Amino acid sequence: QVQLVESGGGLVQPGGSVRLSCAASGSIMFSLSTMGWYRQTPGKQRELVARITRGGNTLYADSVKGRFTISRDNAKNTMFLQMNSLKAEDTANYYCNTWPPQAGSWGQGTQVTVSS
Repeated sequence: QVQLVESGGGLVQPGGSVRLSCAASGSIMFSLSTMGWYRQTPGKQRELVARITRGGNTLYADSVKGRFTISRDNAKNTMFLQMNSLKAEDTANYYCNTWPPQAGSWGQGTQVTVSS
């Protein structure tokens, strides 16, 4: 079973930046897996924010394109999400997982709140 631990969230002002980290351990073949960042707000379905292949090819949701950057360090089984020019609508709990996601591998997520 894979363990995924997200960190780096917090309270940030509109227009600000935050960098999220995802540490993977367990049975996941991290370096071979396409990984993704997801987010969820109360009452809404979890949505894909960005994903990155093992080779570094990326894809972003239209709502974050040009503001967020996904990256990974395969040697350290770690993935990142640099979030710039944050907006109130980016407020959510952010999760990492493989893409497609493994149902049993969701972690606690890390909360990002964008507010003045």
